[in-house]
Amino acid sequence: MEPINLNDYEALAQARVEPIAWDYIQGGSDDEVTLRANRTTFERIWLRPRMLVNGSTCDMSTTVLGTPVSMPILVAPMAYQCLAHPEGECATAHGTGMANSLMIASAFSTRTLEDIAASASGSLWFQLYLYRNLEVSGEVVRRAEAAGYRAIVLTVDLPRLGNREKDTRNNFSLPSHMNLANFPVEKAEAEELKIALPFTPTWETLDWLKTVTSLPILVKGILTAEDARLALERGVAGIIVSNHGGRQLDSAIASIEALPEITEAVAGRCEIYLDGGIRRGTDVLKALALGARAVLVGRPAFWGLAVNGAQGVQHMLEILRTELELAMVLSGHYSLETIDRSLVKWV
Repeated sequence: MEPINLNDYEALAQARVEPIAWDYIQGGSDDEVTLRANRTTFERIWLRPRMLVNGSTCDMSTTVLGTPVSMPILVAPMAYQCLAHPEGECATAHGTGMANSLMIASAFSTRTLEDIAASASGSLWFQLYLYRNLEVSGEVVRRAEAAGYRAIVLTVDLPRLGNREKDTRNNFSLPSHMNLANFPVEKAEAEELKIALPFTPTWETLDWLKTVTSLPILVKGILTAEDARLALERGVAGIIVSNHGGRQLDSAIASIEALPEITEAVAGRCEIYLDGGIRRGTDVLKALALGARAVLVGRPAFWGLAVNGAQGVQHMLEILRTELELAMVLSGHYSLETIDRSLVKWV
């Protein structure tokens, strides 16, 4: 049977992915408290629908840093996508474009950023981890700009790798036929890079990054109003509210719970995005009401990729689009512009 929701995709994907790779994709850090909270916190947010609203068609189109997309649902950066499908990130980029959305390609992709761009049928941003040699990092950024990526997303929540106990128990490593395709390293060095990132970014790193690229820069991994204000001081174009899918600091606040204070601190001075726990159209609607311009989905894209390659990614996004449209209409909203915090109530 064709999957009708993201939970169906999850179950089908698990049957297709090797157990050790599945644990890597699904796992969090320590006791996975934050991983679970990313989902359960959405259940504490209730919708306050309005009735007898005049409307016929529902418009979900928007822009992200000026790039048009058909819906406020994007694909998050995820490493090692060839674990789910032989075409990996290339298939994800193609499927995301077929849904008229945008994908953020990971620096830790198993396909080169140029191959991903060549396969893409839509727009791309590039997510950056910093290699020990900043000149190498700068060259990767310049390659992304030359390949047509439209923004750089600097991940800031990984000074060290989180304690991912499932990966430790499984002695997880990339299969011998896979490598970090975007860095000029041998296999052994790539494994070292995976285990402990060799360069920790600071706020001054953003100043350096601006000397390397003219592309807009977003920071991913912000969870507090204090850091949101510091990001604004450095002139970022966007903030991605994220706890790395519960894979870094366990007991960190759920992304959706961090969103309101960041929205208040930013006060419209840059675009805000959210990832972590999005599984239903109602989740998207709640994030929009609390200040997100769009949301990112990570693991669900892996599931769609594992089940049916590019078509699976496209279909997964279309399911979320359909659910969001229905949730908007049932709550009395036919346009993204009318959605605000009055739509939600915390319990």
